[in-house]
Amino acid sequence: MRRLLAIVLTAALAAALALPGLALAQQQGKFAYTELQQRQPAETASGKIEVLEFFWYGCPHCYNLEPTLETWLKKLPPDVQFVRVPAILSERWQYDAQIFYTFDAMNLLPKLHRPFFDAIHRDGLRTDNQQALAEWLKRQGVDDKRFFDTMKSMGVDTKLRRAAHLTLAYRINGTPAMAVAGRYTIGAEQARSQQGMVDTVDYLVGTLRKQK
Repeated sequence: MRRLLAIVLTAALAAALALPGLALAQQQGKFAYTELQQRQPAETASGKIEVLEFFWYGCPHCYNLEPTLETWLKKLPPDVQFVRVPAILSERWQYDAQIFYTFDAMNLLPKLHRPFFDAIHRDGLRTDNQQALAEWLKRQGVDDKRFFDTMKSMGVDTKLRRAAHLTLAYRINGTPAMAVAGRYTIGAEQARSQQGMVDTVDYLVGTLRKQK
């Protein structure tokens, strides 16, 4: 079923990207971004300006963005809500998204999100090697049996489906990418640098704040 979900998503994404009029590239001074013609609903009902980060654990550009993103998050304004979304563009990406949501379900994200990135890109951990993943989890003090049981839970599966939907709805075809208020997206090729991505987010947040 999960393999079928990834295959269907990939086909649907390719079809959606081929349709005209669904998104419009914008340029305001040094800030480049895309405006979605169909606005997406916020993931939270807080009334805050929502910022989504679409990422993949296996993406080196996402890994390189982390230090900049962590610095930016320390200064996050109170009227902004930040949400990480693991993009799902293939079966492998879906498996890594499943790991992310298992961390989340077990309240391990604050502790393990960055170390897991480090393990992949610095230490060569293969996430699809279950034995290697189990050994890494044990070194972090995590019950690997409970972890793999949680991976199969309905709660994780529901979040996977939501991430697949968001990947498609926001027309994400690569990572890292960010989305602001369900209206704008910024891709790596538009931002051109890690700092450029968060600067563009700040610009869009400021524009939306003025409109309020």
